Amino acid sequence: MSWSSAHFPPPALAAVAEEVASLLRERGETISVAETAAGGLVSAALLSTPGASRIYKGGLTLYTLPSRLAYAGWTQDNIDKYDGPTPELVEGMARHVRGTLESDYCVSESGTAGPTASGKTPNRQPGYVALAVVSEKNGAMSKDLMTSCGNDRHANMVAFAVEALKLVKEFILSKGSSKV
Repeated sequence: MSWSSAHFPPPALAAVAEEVASLLRERGETISVAETAAGGLVSAALLSTPGASRIYKGGLTLYTLPSRLAYAGWTQDNIDKYDGPTPELVEGMARHVRGTLESDYCVSESGTAGPTASGKTPNRQPGYVALAVVSEKNGAMSKDLMTSCGNDRHANMVAFAVEALKLVKEFILSKGSSKV
């Protein structure tokens, strides 16, 4: 089986990754990533851009409870209160990872890619994602949404990554520089 770069990243993901990478390069700023359901696609898309070593501080795929305990700053309180992904939850992961990796920004996502639901609440249905981007100087921006991808796991993963990077772009353009 041969592989071609024409297949990755998907066009919509490649476009927004380049926009974010270009903004960061122009501003001399950096980003880190804390992702779950996107499975590393946010990091991979950013790393596929030219000059990635100047903007990308690192990323974590925090898919399991042990990884969240070890690397995302989760405590027993997070476990006890967990009822699916929320904007507040991903904002906390982003704050922890941004501080650890000392990046200007950190983007985080957590969702339900599918094909099956992980519970009965809306935030545990296929297509749901919670997103956050944080900056030490400019605070945070978060949101949640449902994709239009239904229970298509792969499409949801790509949509989660696209939406995460769109939020980064919106945050950077609305908040200005995180540099003093």
